[in-house]
Amino acid sequence: MSPVRMSKLEEAPRIVLAFNDAFNRHDVAGMMSLMSEDCVFENTSPAPDGTVYAGKDAVSRFWEDFFEKSPRARIDIEEIFGLGMRCVMRWKYSWVDVAGSQGHVRGVDVFLVENGKIREKRSYVKG
Repeated sequence: MSPVRMSKLEEAPRIVLAFNDAFNRHDVAGMMSLMSEDCVFENTSPAPDGTVYAGKDAVSRFWEDFFEKSPRARIDIEEIFGLGMRCVMRWKYSWVDVAGSQGHVRGVDVFLVENGKIREKRSYVKG
């Protein structure tokens, strides 16, 4: 396989890794620069189906509110793989809430990357 073709196959995981780095910096502008204008984010809450946010404005507002409520949020990647336009990331999300209580959950995100941007981020959590 040519290096150019291999690079294209590895594109989705590279973009998702950059997105996660921006997440851990709480850099909403950096995160959103990696998402398409028509992006969709499916949150894990409320159970069982979560809330769907569509479009850059709605997704950006979600992340701004999220980091305000969870100022020490962090996602550690446990496993990541992808091929072509799809990427799956298994993660551990840790936080310290405003009252100082620590917590964590584990879950999976399923991403769709098109034209170098994340178009879909669908999140699923254990428990």
